[in-house]
Amino acid sequence: MISAGLFATLLYAPDSPAFHWIPEWLRGLLMGIAMGVTAIAIIYSPGGKHSGAHINPAVTLTFYRLHKIQARDALAYIVAQFIGGLTGVWFIAALLGRVFTDAPVNYVITVPGLGGEALAFLIEFLLSFVLMLMILFTSNTRAFSKLTGIFAGILLSFYIPLAAPISGMSINPARTFASALPAQMWMGLWLYFVAPPAAMLLAAEIYLWSTQRTTREICCKLCPNVETPCISHRCCQVEEKTIGKTDL
Repeated sequence: MISAGLFATLLYAPDSPAFHWIPEWLRGLLMGIAMGVTAIAIIYSPGGKHSGAHINPAVTLTFYRLHKIQARDALAYIVAQFIGGLTGVWFIAALLGRVFTDAPVNYVITVPGLGGEALAFLIEFLLSFVLMLMILFTSNTRAFSKLTGIFAGILLSFYIPLAAPISGMSINPARTFASALPAQMWMGLWLYFVAPPAAMLLAAEIYLWSTQRTTREICCKLCPNVETPCISHRCCQVEEKTIGKTDL
């Protein structure tokens, strides 16, 4: 949220020189790249490698559904995600003041745009679904597992310029709430709490169905690695699947 606040203010605040020097289409592209690089940096940071770098309640709920994290850990992660997001927004508000809190930046809120709530819901659902499906398949494919964070960052870089005008591009309930509370802007809040978790849970079911006849690994970290232990003793253990057997 600190990164989002800084780059959004730099690119979109009328008092910023970049707002006048850089055309609108390029600002959106640069914002996407900035957020993609930020995600990659978090995922591959020492802390990200240790925790799994979820930073999204929908991601945490998905791995809980896959029995890769315990209920108490999932709850702790989600609480931390909401507190972290709010803290980041409040920090940038205190640091930058009105250039961040006033329109058009407005605490980097995510609200439905063109097409209203129905289209915003659809976009948030589709983007979340594709992201989680990619995470599950790449992180559990030995040849690509260590590139999962790179792929996630690339997807975000494309998502933001394409989806921001339609849905605000959240795909993260904690991210939306972190901006909505300080801004007191609750428009369409429900869809950001429903679409991303529903889409990612659906992606998990499809992953389970598609791999039920084969040996699979499911890691709860966005950067599977052997340098740091997983938070669950079951994580990263190979699970032998037989036809019709479902133990997840």
